[in-house]
Amino acid sequence: MSAPQGGQAPARCVLDTNIVLDLWVFDEPRAEALRLSVENGHTQWLATTAMREELARVLAYPQIAKRLTHRELPASAVLGHFDRWAQLQPDAPKAEYACKDPDDQKFIDLAVAHTASLHSKDAQVLCMRKRLERCGVALNPTILA
Repeated sequence: MSAPQGGQAPARCVLDTNIVLDLWVFDEPRAEALRLSVENGHTQWLATTAMREELARVLAYPQIAKRLTHRELPASAVLGHFDRWAQLQPDAPKAEYACKDPDDQKFIDLAVAHTASLHSKDAQVLCMRKRLERCGVALNPTILA
């Protein structure tokens, strides 16, 4: 990915699945600046194949599928955003700190491995803020589009 206009390297981030849903399924207004930052190349979204697989699985959940149908938005369109914007990385080694929810560990591991910010609303991740900061990971930093 090339640097955005102005020559500054893009910020690196990891987005958990609920944040991805906020960006491209729910059009969450509070997530708009992050979505624009990713789409404009100001933020580099780091992800793994396992994260894409989780997103595909979640898009098939009845409550999400209902939302997609209501918006006339196929799951493939959301996966297309992942494929277009996410920069695939190999699975990261286990981080120094473990999350109580094993499903969230892959996001933490990747953020720690790349010293990238982590965007999550998950309570099990949010309670790790100080531990993540010790690893150089900012949790839910403010994004300026």
